[in-house]
Amino acid sequence: VQLVESGGGSVRAGDSLSVSCAASGRSFSLHAMGWFRQAPGKEREFLGAISMMGGVTHYADSVKGRITISRDNGKNMVYLQMNSLKSEDTGVYYCATRFVGSGWDVGSGYGSWGQGTQVTVTT
Repeated sequence: VQLVESGGGSVRAGDSLSVSCAASGRSFSLHAMGWFRQAPGKEREFLGAISMMGGVTHYADSVKGRITISRDNGKNMVYLQMNSLKSEDTGVYYCATRFVGSGWDVGSGYGSWGQGTQVTVTT
């Protein structure tokens, strides 16, 4: 599965933004998907994940209540909706496919990664 993120950009604090991840290949619906971000000078951070059919989601405590992850298997797409953005949300946002049975919030449990999309939140 190849992944391409899009929808990043520069927004103001308090705004909302949705980023998307387009997947190629027929096996998209066989993968749970995760979203991560990497801020400048920091390690990659788990944000949330969604199960194969979209019925189960997991969110990091740091962003819970401000983000929503959804997917459309018919379109091979997964989405990350972010609200009430803060300057600390600035970073490169990545989607990734999760290995079956791996931890939801561990980066090493994810296989294919996109190239990332930059989100910059200004105050």
